[in-house]
Amino acid sequence: MEQAMERLLEIMRSLRDPKQGCPWDLEQSYRTIVPHTLEEAYEVADTIEREALDELPGELGDLLFQVVFYAQIGAEEGRFTFADVVTAISEKLVRRHPHVFGDEQVEDAASQTARWEQLKAEERQESSDQESALDGVLGSLPALTRAAKIQRRAAREGFDWPDCSGVLDKVEEEFSELRAEIEAESQRPQRIEEEMGDLLFSMVNLCRHLDQDAEGVLRRGTAKFERRFHAMERQLRLEERVLKGLSLEEMEAAWQQAKRED
Repeated sequence: MEQAMERLLEIMRSLRDPKQGCPWDLEQSYRTIVPHTLEEAYEVADTIEREALDELPGELGDLLFQVVFYAQIGAEEGRFTFADVVTAISEKLVRRHPHVFGDEQVEDAASQTARWEQLKAEERQESSDQESALDGVLGSLPALTRAAKIQRRAAREGFDWPDCSGVLDKVEEEFSELRAEIEAESQRPQRIEEEMGDLLFSMVNLCRHLDQDAEGVLRRGTAKFERRFHAMERQLRLEERVLKGLSLEEMEAAWQQAKRED
């Protein structure tokens, strides 16, 4: 394992060698690598979502390379090394698992998760001057993920529905308000946007109460639509028809057939 990791680090050093390295790798910085890091993380998620586990080692390797890339730039600048990265995560894991590496006891996974969040909150308070329980949630996160994190933070402060029935009522309320704005004689785009945002935020909250990941739910829902749309296109081609030439009734019939065959 150590030999394999050292080989990867040596490859990275060679790619960044000022004299014989790769021109593209030499041009990169922390900032320019970020889009590639995000893309590789999403490719890992996609591989798992598709259950293409044979591809997972390669995708995880691509993601690991991103970490090695950042560490190499850090070493060149004298800021940190790959060893510092490994040490930091090792110390964090030990610190946040006192029930494994210390004397604390936890009853189950739920109580361990609660303790984990408590330890994270304590670390945030020690390292910053946060005034709000919502401080520190990254603004650059995907919107659904950020909404869920904000809601979890608020819930830890007691600002939450006791069960999902209240959330369902809120979803219905927000939907009614959105419908009213859309049907109003004097439509106000800003108000429609606000009501749409309230509805989406409530839907994320419902996902959270049902122990569903909103990001994953939407991703799988989109994949289902994509699968059925492709099936509908294939069937129409067999019938020598094209989607654009169909009436609404014909499109609905074609869609229902794709759903039945899915």
